[in-house]
Amino acid sequence: MDLSGVVTEIDGAFLAGGGIEAARAAVAGGGLPVLADPAPRIGAPVARPGKIVCVGLNYSDHAAETGAPPPAEPILFLKAPNTVVGPDDQVLIPRGSVKTDWEVELAVVIGRTARYLDNDAEALACVAGYAVSNDLSEREFQLERGGQWDKGKSCETFNPLGPWLVTADEIPDPQDLGLRLSVNGLRRQDGHTKNMIFGVAEVVRYVSRFMVLEPGDVINTGTPAGVALGLPEPKPYLRAGDVVEVEIDGLGAQRQTVGEAA
Repeated sequence: MDLSGVVTEIDGAFLAGGGIEAARAAVAGGGLPVLADPAPRIGAPVARPGKIVCVGLNYSDHAAETGAPPPAEPILFLKAPNTVVGPDDQVLIPRGSVKTDWEVELAVVIGRTARYLDNDAEALACVAGYAVSNDLSEREFQLERGGQWDKGKSCETFNPLGPWLVTADEIPDPQDLGLRLSVNGLRRQDGHTKNMIFGVAEVVRYVSRFMVLEPGDVINTGTPAGVALGLPEPKPYLRAGDVVEVEIDGLGAQRQTVGEAA
C-alpha cells in the first residue's frame, strides 16, 4: 500500500505524533492505492535518524570468535546518520579499504523520548518498532588506525536499513528472532537474538542513562558470530561484485550488491 497520501516521511515527528495509528487507520479504511509491480526502489523505513547508537560485542558467540571477554556493560559507539541507505541499495567499499565486513543486526527504532529509564517496561514502551540492519564495518579503519571505532563504522552506505519498520506490537519477544546473512549465496551468519548479552530492553534502558533518545533514533543491537573478522585467514572481506543477503525473522530481507567508492 502507498502511504504517500498520508505521510511525507516516516521520521521522528511521524512516530511521536501518532503517525503509526494514522497509518493503521488508513490501511483499515481500504482507500490506499496499491504500489506498482514491480515496486519502485524501497528506501530506508526511517528517514534520516537523529542518531544511530550501536552496541559492540553484544552476542556471546561473536565475542568468543573475536577473542574478547564478554563485556560487563554494553559497549556503545555512534554511527553517522548519513550511513543509512535503502535495504537493496548498493554498498560502496571505501577508498583504500581492504577489510570491509558485514554484520546482520536487529535495529530498534525509538518512538518516544527516552531519558533515565528505570526498568524494562519503560524501555520497551519507548520502542516504536524493529527493522533489519546491516552494520557494515571497515576493520582496518576501526581497529588498526587508532582512536575510536566510529571511523570504521561511518563510511557512506554503511547502514542498509529495512525493508520494513515492523511495529513493536507485531514482535512480542525481540529475544526470539533468528538472524541470517549470506555472501554470494554462502551462509556466513546464522544467529539468534536469545544470545544477546544485553537484551533489547536492557540496551534501551542503559543507553537512556547516558544520552537522551528521541523519536526516530535507531539502536543497532549487535551482531552474532560469523563476521569476516572472526573467520580463518585469508579472511573473506567484501569485494566489488559481491552480493550480500540479510534477513531477520518477521522483519523481511535485504540484498545489496557491493561496489567501490569513486
